[in-house]
Amino acid sequence: MASPATGEETVRASHILIKHEGSRRKASWKDPEGRVISATTRADAAARLGELRAQILAGRASFADLAAQHSDCSSARRGGDLGTFGRRQMQKPFEDATYALKVGEISDIIDTESGVHIILRTA
Repeated sequence: MASPATGEETVRASHILIKHEGSRRKASWKDPEGRVISATTRADAAARLGELRAQILAGRASFADLAAQHSDCSSARRGGDLGTFGRRQMQKPFEDATYALKVGEISDIIDTESGVHIILRTA
């Protein structure tokens, strides 16, 4: 999909973000003081995210439902939907992973300064 304004390729994606002690911001909409996030290791966050990914891939839960319940990003209120974005609008590892996916594919665990993510490319 190309942006009408720039002609550059854009993508649309949803994600589930799990923050951890190494995340650049320790607070989230569901942990405003960052107490849980500060006590979560990167390994624990990745393991939790891996379990969520497995549930989605096995068809036991929808991406949107798990994003709404578990994501530390405010996009959780929209089932993890980030809307449409282009190059240089997201952190590089997140952008690269999203652009590498085909529509409907779910990424492996992606590390950024924000935490660990799984990404579903939707367009």
